Amino acid sequence: MAEDLVLDTAIRDWVLIPLSVVMVLIGVLRYFVSKLMRSSQLPDAKALKEGQVIIRARNLKSGANFIPSKSFRARRVYFTNEENGLLHVPKEQAQNAQAQMFSDPNMAMDMMKKNLSMLIPQSLTFAWVNFFFSGFVAAKIPFPLTQRFRAMLQNGIDLSSVDVSYVSSRSWYFLNLFGLRGFFSLILGEENAMDDTQRMMQMGGFGFDASRSLAAEKDSLDIIQHDWALPKIEHRASKY
Repeated sequence: MAEDLVLDTAIRDWVLIPLSVVMVLIGVLRYFVSKLMRSSQLPDAKALKEGQVIIRARNLKSGANFIPSKSFRARRVYFTNEENGLLHVPKEQAQNAQAQMFSDPNMAMDMMKKNLSMLIPQSLTFAWVNFFFSGFVAAKIPFPLTQRFRAMLQNGIDLSSVDVSYVSSRSWYFLNLFGLRGFFSLILGEENAMDDTQRMMQMGGFGFDASRSLAAEKDSLDIIQHDWALPKIEHRASKY
């Protein structure tokens, strides 16, 4: 049975608190650096038009049952017509998002800047943590955990006798790396509080694929079963 450990207060003062403060400062610094490196580009008129078409199609889907059937069919044909519908994308004009990235050097440069602004500081920070703070038991979680959490919370400590609720310094680094989104949303704003989990997911992506989104909206509009809600409104209102 695992025994309780008495943690030295010096570990709190020289490991736990400095590591947390450094992770917050690095996140704030990375935000301002990425903001300075971000190139200002004029919005693409074609992309804006396609985005507005998608929004209008979604509004039509959400309010389809509040307009007569004839009006809904006319609007659906206006969007999904195979000849000149707003959501119809000819095959010869369809271009995937990866090809768009390679055709636009500014998009590729912005993506590389974003990835570098994440990889370089986090690589240096992990090397710093691994060199100076590796092997410390930094904190204890105030509730019991199962053995499945041992690999996540005790990275760098190979002792099966230590209770799972104790957190190593290296694991504390990863918990701060992926768990500070809520704090950054308070100090930087919700729009700027993108955590590293989302950044890593975007590293493998190539941006917005307009042709695929238009095709998806076209298919969803085609399969909608219209049911006009106005004739049933009195019956529905009587229930309340």
